[in-house]
Amino acid sequence: MLKIENNSIFFKKNGETVEIFALGKNSIRVKAYFKGSKVEYRNWALEGVGREKGNIQESNDGLSLTNGLMKVVVSKLGEISFYNKDNLILKEQYRSFDFDQPHTPALRDVAREWKANQCGNFHLRVRFEGNDDEKIYGMGQYQIPYLNLKGTKLELAQKNTQVSIPFYLSSLNYGFLWNNPAVGEATFAKNYTEFLANGTQFLDYVIIGGNNPKEIIEELTDFVGKAPKFPSNLLGLWQSKLRYRSEKEILDVANEYKRRNIDLSAIVIDYFHWTRQGEWEFDKEYWPNPRRMCEELHKDNIKVFVSIWPTVDKKSKYFNEMEENGYLIKPIRGTQSYDFQGDCLIADFTDSEAQKYVFNLAKKNYLDYGIDYFWLDQAEPEFTSYDFDNYLFNLGPSIEVANCYPYYYLTAFNKGEGVSLIRSAWFGSQKNGALLWSGDVPGTFEALKDQLCAGLNVGLTGVSWWTTDIGGFSGDINDKVWRELLIRWFELAVFTPILRMHGDRRPWNIPPLDERDFGGGFCHTGQANEIYSFGEEIYKILLKNLRLRERIKPYIKSLYDESSKNGSPIMRTMFYEFPDDKKCYEVEDQYMFGDRYLVAPILNYSERKRKVYLPIGSWKEIHSNKTYLGEQEIEVDAPLDEIPVFKKIVKVKSL
Repeated sequence: MLKIENNSIFFKKNGETVEIFALGKNSIRVKAYFKGSKVEYRNWALEGVGREKGNIQESNDGLSLTNGLMKVVVSKLGEISFYNKDNLILKEQYRSFDFDQPHTPALRDVAREWKANQCGNFHLRVRFEGNDDEKIYGMGQYQIPYLNLKGTKLELAQKNTQVSIPFYLSSLNYGFLWNNPAVGEATFAKNYTEFLANGTQFLDYVIIGGNNPKEIIEELTDFVGKAPKFPSNLLGLWQSKLRYRSEKEILDVANEYKRRNIDLSAIVIDYFHWTRQGEWEFDKEYWPNPRRMCEELHKDNIKVFVSIWPTVDKKSKYFNEMEENGYLIKPIRGTQSYDFQGDCLIADFTDSEAQKYVFNLAKKNYLDYGIDYFWLDQAEPEFTSYDFDNYLFNLGPSIEVANCYPYYYLTAFNKGEGVSLIRSAWFGSQKNGALLWSGDVPGTFEALKDQLCAGLNVGLTGVSWWTTDIGGFSGDINDKVWRELLIRWFELAVFTPILRMHGDRRPWNIPPLDERDFGGGFCHTGQANEIYSFGEEIYKILLKNLRLRERIKPYIKSLYDESSKNGSPIMRTMFYEFPDDKKCYEVEDQYMFGDRYLVAPILNYSERKRKVYLPIGSWKEIHSNKTYLGEQEIEVDAPLDEIPVFKKIVKVKSL
């Protein structure tokens, strides 16, 4: 059954064909398909990654393949086990008569289970034995208050605020990349780890070994790509709100910041500055001279972002042409995909011709006027109903390919030469300049805790450029709890990759600019969202923390440079910097900002003290200048105008 061919281990059993081979320095890839599959292997996340030779050995029990630190052992019956430096880290789970297993063999459960769907693809389940001592991190961005994902069940689907990038980093020093864009689930239970694809033609995953998390993430990003160099002039304050409705509003805000001697890095023009969805142009009634607007902003070194949506209203002047050319995602049932302020279908950016068509319009109507960057909203894409069995993409049925849509959407506008603010991501998005933000999250302290875990976990999938709506997307400016939340969120955001003001501020009592049901003047706008617009007390606190951000910009730039070099996240879990400290795998409410700053955010209303764990070394709290020895938990003050931040003291050896 087992054989060696093309430096790979091959076997066939019960209609399944499996191939196992070496990848990179310390990785092993497993690919399989079932009889009847319309198998057309794409490399997906691993485009351009070639196989390595590896070292294949025969034994009485089967075959083994070693590549660097990693070894895979395949028994004569086809059972697969993985080892890192000879330590068993992952083993397929069988409960079947075919295998000599200690647990309930009569269940007839196998590790790789293929069940044919009526639509011509397969429901695929892959199971591994659970490990009580294992902790799991990564997987993208989920709105849950857990950093350690052990014990969770995650949907593998792109939705507003939910980003599926199915790579996990284990505390046992390995990474697992599920190289499949199908909609499905991942389960990290006590009794098993399972990946499930609701509809697919293939199995494809990679196990990455290493001595520590940094080595594993570096090899991951060797495969899927690293972020390019980041523009240093975007490291200050970004200003945005829902929504600036005219050139005058934009310029008035920019001038007020200038009057207050505050430098803006960027200002962002949100949705419905356009005529109709799917026309990708300014409504000239409210934006009569965007070129002049950009010139005025550029005089003060302010970069300009403009919102792009993939939705195309049936009343758009381009709809008929796009539909005729097949540039739209096709619903199988019904005639609509999205219904916010229009009757819309969605541009199919998995089609390279659709990419060119839309980009050319955006270039003519935005870039040629001086707009610097795009804000790629609705990037999942957001359907009115997430019926993933109801849509056809150029690459195939959505149930098979939907999760990679954000990658192709981004590719249409950015090929690694700049920055695109985007609401979703997939493997490799970072190499095309993806600056991910966490979507339309609530303005609550509970959501703030979720964002901390989300930002740390998504950084472990290779996406290191990340940001949030400070204060959450929603929030009532008159609510005292939300006003404190805004402060605490801003204080945390100072120590994130991008400091960005955005949100829809209530109460909603500002009338529209005109009575039309389309165009730049009809949709509602929220209250003012500039740092000076919430009263003098809040302004002083935000300004104090903004000045802190400005002082550390050279250090932040060095973190971006490091990320481009080795894939390291900018916001880092404690164990990423201190992998030998078991306590650092337990702490979930503090993090490292690079290798120098330990950040302990305040995540609860009216909290004015908190406990902080300091790892080995000496640490100086930057506000009080008090020095502490590490390897202990301390309690520190957290007044409203600052959060505890500790700088690692590096001793310089004398000559």
